[in-house]
Amino acid sequence: MDDKILNFFKKRRDGHVSGEELSDALGVSRTAIWKHIEKLREEGYDIAASPHLGYRLVSVPDRLTEIELKWQLGTELIGKKIFSYREIGSTNDAAYKLAESGEAEGAVVVAEYQTKGRGRLGRKWVSPRGKGAYFSVILRPDILPRELSIITLVSSLSVARTIREAVDLAAFIKWPNDILVNQKKVCGILTELSGETDKINFVIAGVGVNINTKKELLPEGATSLAAEKGKEISRVDFVRALLKNLDRYYKIFNSGKLDGIIKEYKKLSAVLDRQVQINYHNQLMSGHAVDIDKEGALILRMDSGFCERVLAGDIVMLR
Repeated sequence: MDDKILNFFKKRRDGHVSGEELSDALGVSRTAIWKHIEKLREEGYDIAASPHLGYRLVSVPDRLTEIELKWQLGTELIGKKIFSYREIGSTNDAAYKLAESGEAEGAVVVAEYQTKGRGRLGRKWVSPRGKGAYFSVILRPDILPRELSIITLVSSLSVARTIREAVDLAAFIKWPNDILVNQKKVCGILTELSGETDKINFVIAGVGVNINTKKELLPEGATSLAAEKGKEISRVDFVRALLKNLDRYYKIFNSGKLDGIIKEYKKLSAVLDRQVQINYHNQLMSGHAVDIDKEGALILRMDSGFCERVLAGDIVMLR
């Protein structure tokens, strides 16, 4: 009912809606309409009431709720179902449990705050309440477990493209899972899977973006979109745009047309044609980053002249 009332308001954004009109259209009493209006006000919606005119939606809270994210989303798969929480342990953990219970591909778990947010290798992900975007998407791609890196690639490209389009900041991808603005980290991606040797049951693509987080709350070397842009960013608008891009690129991926995705990814790469050092399970290797292959692996040309194909690892750009 809250969703229906808000949709009614948004279609009449510049005008008033009477309680009687809402009551007739939605098939409930005017008292019930009033109770729902009060509930929405408690959740941060500014709804004005004028005698003889009715109600008017003045402003909406910048909260990542199902109602706001799905408004005019228009995606084919990603975000058709959204589970939103004010607080959660980890969106990846919640999405994983949903996927295990059979939740459909494309479902999104989003939270205002994570108490146990994490990044790769069990590292903590700082998740200040109401400042960033913390969400996870359930995917069921028809790929082998060794091809998991391509999902991280698709997710990274979606985030970088959204930052460029929605915020007008030059975002670059630091292989395998970080997004940089002005050489500082604004986003991390954590991809986890359930599968067997030759089969993937599902993949959880977790995304954490520092949107309006103050830099002093972030680890060294990290920043936020607001800090780099010099003004606050609408989190709802940003995440909605990101879900649309993820939907678009994942559709291209499923169609088998990877060449275009790989080409676009390379253009936004922060590591290609750079001398880098990679730490993989405490084993260091150095070389020149020369390519990204169709499975999202980094091709490293060693000093010996031979090329190594690297699927994961912590990377440091040397020059």
